[in-house]
Amino acid sequence: MELPEFSPGLSARVELTVTDADTAQAVGSGDVPVLGTPRVLALAEAATVAATARLIPGGLTTVGVRAEISHLAPTPVGRQVHALATLAKVDGRKLHFEVVVREGETLVAEVLVERALLDRQRFIQKANGS
Repeated sequence: MELPEFSPGLSARVELTVTDADTAQAVGSGDVPVLGTPRVLALAEAATVAATARLIPGGLTTVGVRAEISHLAPTPVGRQVHALATLAKVDGRKLHFEVVVREGETLVAEVLVERALLDRQRFIQKANGS
């Protein structure tokens, strides 16, 4: 498998307007009506996927293998947050991202995400036990 060239500094931004479906109550991670930590993590991962998507040749993909999250501030329903993922380090097939999630100027979360670059079809076959 020939690996694409990824350079540190590669970045992407994704946005989310918080709905009732995104709350800790809805996702089962708490009983408060604010943005749930699992949704923060999903948003961070979406930003990492967006950062690499246009550079990955057909047949390859990335999968999340590790994440570390610090959820620092609550975000109520109706507010908009954005996640900015920046590739910090490339280690062979492993891509290490630093992600910041903000509501305006408020720092909502900091997330470290590690993704592995791999053959998409082989991964799916392995997942299906083939």
